Amino acid sequence: MTRVLLTGGSGFIAAHTIDVLLKRGHSVVTTVRTQEKADKIKAEYQSYADKGQLSFAIVPDIAQEGAFDQAVISEPPFEAVLHTASPFHFNVTDVQKDLIDPAVIGTTGILKSIKKSAPTVKHVVITSSFAAIVNGTKGFWPGHVYSEDDWNPITAEEAQENPMMGYRASKTFAENAAWDFVKNEKPNFTLATINPPMVFGPIVHALDSLENLNTSNQRILWAAQGKFKDEIPASGVHLWVDVRDVAEAHVAAFEKPEAANKRFFTTAGYFSNKELCQIIKKNFPEYKDLPSDSTPGGDYPEGTPDKGLYKYNNKRSMDILGLKYKTFEESIVDSIKSFQKKGL
Repeated sequence: MTRVLLTGGSGFIAAHTIDVLLKRGHSVVTTVRTQEKADKIKAEYQSYADKGQLSFAIVPDIAQEGAFDQAVISEPPFEAVLHTASPFHFNVTDVQKDLIDPAVIGTTGILKSIKKSAPTVKHVVITSSFAAIVNGTKGFWPGHVYSEDDWNPITAEEAQENPMMGYRASKTFAENAAWDFVKNEKPNFTLATINPPMVFGPIVHALDSLENLNTSNQRILWAAQGKFKDEIPASGVHLWVDVRDVAEAHVAAFEKPEAANKRFFTTAGYFSNKELCQIIKKNFPEYKDLPSDSTPGGDYPEGTPDKGLYKYNNKRSMDILGLKYKTFEESIVDSIKSFQKKGL
């Protein structure tokens, strides 16, 4: 059993990570912004909370100086920290203030707090993203194989262009800052980063309504709601992973010593919005407003993933973290079933 601090406990990925941690017998303190959020998570895991295996720390604003100073202090002391708290949304008025600062200051802030006040912490795992790997200027970049060796070359100026660029920059700058911290400050802890692309899968976190669904899952909901009936939108990055595999990756990254000081490109492979719609149609005949096979849009650049599209190398995530990736169909079916419980 390891004593673990998990930040951003009410998030989509964090909720699944809590699940994995508790089932593996780890002792968890998770940070949330409000007591109300803590109470909702506690209600989901009452039996674990009752026996002291799950507790909470309130951190209202991760972008404040010293935000985590108190949260990192624990009795018994922490041995691992999983930092998942970072904004991912596009309703942004100020890219710097809404996206980049919380990501970068939140990340460097927790590392400083650990170094200063939690000397027992041996492993830190940070949720990064394919956004910190992908080179947006190259488009679909046929022939290139994306791996942990790739870094997004985005600049501070490009980050201001729009919220999508701002989000990609926030993940890139935050991850860069984390690696720089380890290199320059030489702390007691190792670092690993988890870099997923589009994250789909069932929701287990306390969600008031489907209106507040996480950004990547919205497209599954919209497809089921008939919003793609006349034209399927472009798929975007064409790489995906199931949230449950991302959660497993976070836990394996501190459990396995050989994961120390490595990035992990966690992707299950290719998807298209067209395939997404076909899976819903096949498994949920009750949704009538789905696209037909002749509806335009949502396909691969040249109709199949093996042409006109970058390749990917996810070998490290399987070899070191032991991931066995879920299938796209399994992920979409489980997602829809979880939405149905919330009123779809």
